[in-house]
Amino acid sequence: MRRPSPRMLKLFAVPISLYCAKLRIVLRHKQLEWEEVLPPGGYGSQAYKDLVPGGSLPALEHDGELLSDSEAIAEYLNEVWPEPDMLPGNSLERARLRERSRFHDTRLEPAVRALFPMIGRAPNAQAVSEKWQALSERLAQMETLLPAATAKLTLADCGLPVTSMWIEELTDYFRMDPILSPGLRHHLKNLHAHKAVSDELSQYGPRLKTWMASK
Repeated sequence: MRRPSPRMLKLFAVPISLYCAKLRIVLRHKQLEWEEVLPPGGYGSQAYKDLVPGGSLPALEHDGELLSDSEAIAEYLNEVWPEPDMLPGNSLERARLRERSRFHDTRLEPAVRALFPMIGRAPNAQAVSEKWQALSERLAQMETLLPAATAKLTLADCGLPVTSMWIEELTDYFRMDPILSPGLRHHLKNLHAHKAVSDELSQYGPRLKTWMASK
């Protein structure tokens, strides 16, 4: 199977971005090589928006073409380099995977992100409690979408390990009760057994702790 050179795949990313980490897990699992660069001018800059009009991260340049949105990029990589297949099964099974992946990106991750404005300042205890409860509810909903087994790493599995790392850090930071259930922890343990996941988290974890400490 043909493997691209670093010049063929260029990833626009920032180290602390959850969605960039999610996409790196896909790249690692497919054993692809890539060059990772910061967005020109910085995240949110006009220089970057001249490349990616929405200004979102990550973005991927391949053979002169530019793509944004982690979900679109992940599916593109899975089609161009289909082994190992990260969207296996029949049409219904693949739809279930997409359902779970999109729930993570549009429901669970935003519930985590809602706590970010409270980092580094004296938080309102009631506001934190309300957002923590909302996050707990999203986690419970996410758990209903999890498969019975995780023998294969799929596109639906790449965001949750990173999001869960954030949740653990925020649990300690805000001194809240843990909300990762035994079922979720068991699922995460299985995901961490995949080399692509463990390798990414081993690098992402220290970055996250440094970022939290800086706040």
